[in-house]
Amino acid sequence: MAATNTLDRVAAMMGEISEVPIDFQPSNSVPNAGVLLALPALLAIGLLHHTQKYFQLPNGYYGLESIFLLLAFMALARIKSVERLRYCPPGEWGKILGLDRIPEVKTLRKKIKWLTNEGESEQWGADLCEQWMAADLESASMLYIDGHVRVYHGSQTKLPRHHVARQRLCLRATTDYWVNAMDGQPFFYINKPVDPGLIKVVEGEIVPRLEKDVPGQPTEEELDKDSLLSRFTLVFDREGYSPDLMLRLKEQRIACITYHKYPGEDWSESEFTLQPVTLVSGEVVDMSLAERGTRLGKKLWVREIRKLTETGHQTSVITTHYQLDFITIAASMFARWSQENFFRYMRQHYNIDSLVDYQIETIPDTTAVVNPVYRELDSQLRSTNGKLSRRLAQFGAMNLESDIEPKKIEEFEKKKAALLEEITAYQEDVEQLKVQKKETDRHITVSELPEEERFSQLSTGAKHLIDTIKMVAYRAETAMINILRENMKRVDDARQLMVAIYQCEADLIPDHQQQTLTVRLHRLANSSNDQAIENLCQELNETGTFFPGTEFQMIFEFGINS
Repeated sequence: MAATNTLDRVAAMMGEISEVPIDFQPSNSVPNAGVLLALPALLAIGLLHHTQKYFQLPNGYYGLESIFLLLAFMALARIKSVERLRYCPPGEWGKILGLDRIPEVKTLRKKIKWLTNEGESEQWGADLCEQWMAADLESASMLYIDGHVRVYHGSQTKLPRHHVARQRLCLRATTDYWVNAMDGQPFFYINKPVDPGLIKVVEGEIVPRLEKDVPGQPTEEELDKDSLLSRFTLVFDREGYSPDLMLRLKEQRIACITYHKYPGEDWSESEFTLQPVTLVSGEVVDMSLAERGTRLGKKLWVREIRKLTETGHQTSVITTHYQLDFITIAASMFARWSQENFFRYMRQHYNIDSLVDYQIETIPDTTAVVNPVYRELDSQLRSTNGKLSRRLAQFGAMNLESDIEPKKIEEFEKKKAALLEEITAYQEDVEQLKVQKKETDRHITVSELPEEERFSQLSTGAKHLIDTIKMVAYRAETAMINILRENMKRVDDARQLMVAIYQCEADLIPDHQQQTLTVRLHRLANSSNDQAIENLCQELNETGTFFPGTEFQMIFEFGINS
């Protein structure tokens, strides 16, 4: 569809208007217009909060609010990248935004570049995070931290290699450290092109930010009165297991919950009792649980809670939270899978691993990286140790199984002597490599890297902006799913229905006299969910939402009135 609003386009080219006014026209069967049902949730979550404060666009045809709404609607409709917008009808998408058509891909890219030039997207995300935490004090008191490895397949720079657990490979990648609520909803993330490890990121960047942002923390007076009281609780997997870290955080009055990396011997099954545990989904399951006090090292005393499975396996959880009951601690630790599910869902549906642009940035010369010489020595040492272990096992298993004859004994002794010679050579190599490794610095700065080993980092400005909009979209989708679940039992069914609604056709009926915009959603193929959708529309109508930039109040209907 070509542009139809030519007068305003000419005016925008001449710089006579700052942006085109929103103007909805009556339209039937508009594809993907079901995303308009997400508008109340998007606005409530904060899509347009503080945008005027942190972002600016030069005068032109498309305004700031239209660009943000388009990017959010694209995420919800599962248009996973700006490039895929090429294959969408621009006129039909324009109807959803009250425009004659949406911007072309190159124009949208320019707008995104403008929005991220000032580097304010991170501050905008921080303000939204504070808002989300303040709206849910309970979720903000129990925070889940995990690293997500984002693989890079491009050739513009040779990023450091990371182990990608889901692919069981070591690939060039960056690591994003996410902070989520117990139900998986995101608060913020920190990108690390050079990954120093979860422990350093937690202490160096995440904890200082949380100490400032987490609302409802006990006052100093309350902390002094109760020596067991904590400011908030961090939950992470075995990568963050460190008695020293837990002790330092405890001294800062921050509690930790994690898996015990070295649990030792199994406990007696007589210690375990069957307990009802309420999962984050609301489902109640029976778990066999037991608790003891455990000392880590010489200074830290922790609570250890174990879960006994039907196969007899014992999963050990340790914590420095001394006030929660052990059932809640177990539920909190096993709720960590909500964050793993969030990563998987965001990869599949929101494409968070994709690049937004292809720009690269220089890494500060003082950034510490693994010394490639040390890495090579470590690799050689592991390989040589493996060969030595195999030879030792082979040597130990060698026996003369045939009759004792001079010829066969001589042959056997030659083989054994040759193998012993190999073992001695490998032992010498191992000792030499150990000495070289000990004399080599494990970490060096980027400036000390050989020229051929140096690398740049991927640009993060545009990526952070788009990912924050996707976080808003995911939170909005989750809020709508919670409404659907009043009539639906399974979360997965509600999510699938929500995706179908976003991609559904709808009629747009503006009433300029009454100043209303009716979005009439077409019926879906499966009528069994009609009641859930009708209930959703009713809830959305009660919000009294106005379309941004207009005086049109949104009215949501389902099906065609008779």
